[in-house]
Amino acid sequence: MKDLWGAAITDSGRTTRTPSEARGRAAAGPPVAVRSPVVRFDAAVRAAVGQGLLSETRPVAGFIDTDGVRASVAALREAFAHSPGVLHTFAAKASSLVPVLRLLADCGMGCEVASPGELRLAVDAGFAPGAIVLDSPAKTREEIRLALALGVAVNADSIDELLRIDALRNRDSPSVLGLRVNPQVGGGAIGPMSTATDTSKFGVALRDPGARETVVRAFGERPWLTRLHAHVGSQGCPLELIAAGVAQTYELAEEINERLGTRQVASLDIGGGLPVNFTGDTVRPTYAAYVDALTAAAPGLFSGRYALVTEFGRSLLAKNGFIGARVEYTKDAGGRRIALTHAGAQTATRTVFMPESWPLRVGAFAPDGSPKPGPVLAQDIAGPCCFAGDVVAHGRELPELAEGDFVVLYDTGAYYFSTPWAYNSLPRPAVYGFRATGPGGEVTFATVRDAQTLDAIATESGLGHADALTGLGGG
Repeated sequence: MKDLWGAAITDSGRTTRTPSEARGRAAAGPPVAVRSPVVRFDAAVRAAVGQGLLSETRPVAGFIDTDGVRASVAALREAFAHSPGVLHTFAAKASSLVPVLRLLADCGMGCEVASPGELRLAVDAGFAPGAIVLDSPAKTREEIRLALALGVAVNADSIDELLRIDALRNRDSPSVLGLRVNPQVGGGAIGPMSTATDTSKFGVALRDPGARETVVRAFGERPWLTRLHAHVGSQGCPLELIAAGVAQTYELAEEINERLGTRQVASLDIGGGLPVNFTGDTVRPTYAAYVDALTAAAPGLFSGRYALVTEFGRSLLAKNGFIGARVEYTKDAGGRRIALTHAGAQTATRTVFMPESWPLRVGAFAPDGSPKPGPVLAQDIAGPCCFAGDVVAHGRELPELAEGDFVVLYDTGAYYFSTPWAYNSLPRPAVYGFRATGPGGEVTFATVRDAQTLDAIATESGLGHADALTGLGGG
């Protein structure tokens, strides 16, 4: 693969529920109750402190529960078990870390990617090209050319992109090719996470004048175009809205095949987007409830008439990870207690800027890593970034924090520590996977990503070109 990339390519447990228990009761079913995060993760926090993974010199790190990840994948598979021909892909943007992607590949997942970088990571992680799906609203010709050469599935985001594929496609390419449509079924509670609004930048807007006929004609002119893709949104989008978008896509596939007189559309990529409950311990909605909603909205979806592709990300990992951070200082200001920690906007960007949409639960731990006892006090949990709004939790009732204590941000296994923000040139935190092993529940860690060094920060900031601007002369 060297010619394609220009460089050589190298080839306490979270829960005790079984896959069938994770699926929940038939129909909508109740949420799947899991143990409190403190109970699930307190052994890992204590072990991380004991082994020096969290300390004064290592003040922040991310942690991933590998048993929890495997259980979430099992629950997803169980929910779709009655449907033949389903490829479950993981949205790489939710955790763009090669060891995490390789774990998911080992679980039998495929991978959905949305950039050349994510495609490279997916290949490095070991996903077969045929199990990788490329989605992006701004694919370059080079990106399309590479995907087709690898045999990666590609969902075109527009008619103009189909014209590019016309020019670049080799008829011998094994890539499955599809077209993304926007069913325009509306938005959820978080506007930026809603991708099926009237003016969404994604896909071909089906309800715009003439658009539906344009899509049918595009398929008629391209016998190799065999997949329809839609993704309604994620956090803040109710199941009924997501299911309505999938149903619209299913009906369009039926219309295309009927009008063309052949079953040209052979597969449907129904996206992902299952919301996560950030306010409590229960897993809701469940994958089983999602399948029930899809069945109600599009009864023929699981008949086997179409192969299916899913693209879940946050729902697989969020509750299987946490951020641990040391308390550096505490202070009082205007009658408010503030704990200054090393977990702020650089690791919890969405929560800092949209706290009502992305709330996080916080746990308090003593310097030895044990859950901190004592009476509670309303406290702000602030981060290290140099702007006033860098607060991850406001007025939380927690045991009084002090220097040397640790806080834990729960439900951060997706997006948070895996894709940090480089504000203030703060180093990327280390990330560790863990699982409970042995009869005594000992916790074993494995390094997923080393903490970024100051040398690496300087290199990324142009150290090797330090004299470039002064060398231009002037002044």
